[in-house]
Amino acid sequence: MFSRVFKPAAVARQFSTSKQNNFKVAVAGASGGIGQPLSLLLKQCPLVTELRLYDIVHTPGVAADLSHIETPAKVLGFNGPDAAKDAFKDCDIVVIPAGVPRKPGMTRDDLFNTNAGIVRDIAKACAEVCPKACLAIISNPVNSTVPIASEVFKKAGKLDPKKIFGVTTLDVVRANAFIAEAKGLNPMEVNVPVIGGHAGITIMPLISQSKPAVDFPADKLKALTERIQEAGTEVVKAKAGAGSATLSMAYAGARFAISLMRGMKGESNVIECAYVRSDVTEATYFSTPLLLGKNGLEKNMGLGNLSEYEKNLLKAAIPELKKTIQKGEDFVNKA
Repeated sequence: MFSRVFKPAAVARQFSTSKQNNFKVAVAGASGGIGQPLSLLLKQCPLVTELRLYDIVHTPGVAADLSHIETPAKVLGFNGPDAAKDAFKDCDIVVIPAGVPRKPGMTRDDLFNTNAGIVRDIAKACAEVCPKACLAIISNPVNSTVPIASEVFKKAGKLDPKKIFGVTTLDVVRANAFIAEAKGLNPMEVNVPVIGGHAGITIMPLISQSKPAVDFPADKLKALTERIQEAGTEVVKAKAGAGSATLSMAYAGARFAISLMRGMKGESNVIECAYVRSDVTEATYFSTPLLLGKNGLEKNMGLGNLSEYEKNLLKAAIPELKKTIQKGEDFVNKA
């Protein structure tokens, strides 16, 4: 059962007590297209005591704007590279949507040269001032940026693989929405695990494990799988040069961060898919359903039973995953 507790401010106010408001959360890249709506959603979360907004431009204005919202979370803005350590100091969770968005014709891998350095520098600051924080990395290409952050923490002697996550929740959200649409179901009641990575053929929706169970003929299953894999490109094309998925990614990022907080608070059975260091397959990083708990990742739930179609998806994905993981690790270690 995947975790979906998303409460707007009016509802959150009813159970917002000082005991529950106990997490300091930072958003790195808070002024951007994902960062602003993500910060808005986190401002509404009753588990957040303090919301730290970090970016290289406009952050004081975003913080001032959000601080006018009638929820308890205190909002602080930090502007520019020199303020990064102050922004992240003693945080429990750092959500990282920082970087450049995709434009038409670009792959996630095209973003590597810019976003790799951004994630490396944020990870360096976090390793120094909040080494025990959980990192939720949204910056693409996630298949490479998560290994980058891990290698930075390893170099600093601070690596805990249970606390570094690549946010692949948007793939789950899309799979739920598309399957619900195809079958006339309520999307809030559909749960589809999506494993692998967060780009193209590495995105593997396990439609055979959908709850409720659904069935598609082979041609429709292939088309639906490919739509989930290429849904980001669908948005990039529709926005015609104005950016990539921002609002749906903000929703997915907030959903994952809130699930992390619920698990860290001690709530039982909080499960989300995420891309983590893993020994489930021969790829050293891999997304599977994870049980979240007080220390971040409590238990990797593994692959479950794969259909023959899904086994073939896995076989195709592993070489691509290995290549992008290596690229991320080399970026840090050859620098």
